[in-house]
Amino acid sequence: MNGPRAASGDQDALAREFVQFAIESGVLRFGEFRTKAGRMSPYFFNAGLFDDGAKLGRLAQFYARALVASGLEFDLIFGPAYKGIPLGAAVAVELARLGVNKPFAYNRKEAKDHGEGGMLVGAPLVGRVLIVDDVISAGTAVRESIALIKAAGATPHAVAIALDRQEKATENGRDVAWSAVQYVRETLGLQVCAIAKLADLLGFLQTTADFSRHLAAVSDYRTRYGVDYDVDIGVK
Repeated sequence: MNGPRAASGDQDALAREFVQFAIESGVLRFGEFRTKAGRMSPYFFNAGLFDDGAKLGRLAQFYARALVASGLEFDLIFGPAYKGIPLGAAVAVELARLGVNKPFAYNRKEAKDHGEGGMLVGAPLVGRVLIVDDVISAGTAVRESIALIKAAGATPHAVAIALDRQEKATENGRDVAWSAVQYVRETLGLQVCAIAKLADLLGFLQTTADFSRHLAAVSDYRTRYGVDYDVDIGVK
């Protein structure tokens, strides 16, 4: 994918637009929600609720715009089962509409023993592969995709996600100093393109009167569990 990177202001505007869209779609909600790490979060992002054609189509537009703005180069789109399959397919369609036509593939959870067989469906996995998913809660799902891609002889290159929560990951039930996104970047060696991050949500809450009542809780959560990507935290 060629072309200059978008200006920071354009990326900020895209992130803010996405946050508003996610809230209006009921995908981003406020309240008390228990995360996989056992934390009580004041917000919850569930990409499975992009559940009709209009919402999925617009979501794909945000992914495509973020990818084009990032200047990220890749050769193939991979959608990991299960959420990544419709996401990857929709993003491939939207990128093609923008003139960036890339092959697309996805995996099955279990190998098929008839027909074409195997774990992989779609285009052959070759070159630099972009993995499309909703969020990175831990590195587990990404590592599974990496193993499949490497086994096929291709190169895991980058991950595109909708929201970066910018919060500490856990290991063996304990908080660590880095986030799952940092782990993927620094340990697994993949680039990460996120449409929006927690900082963008906080910025939206600070400037939107209708939702400002949620600002204190989200800000406190960020203070307690957040990570700073400008600080070298020494991911192992």
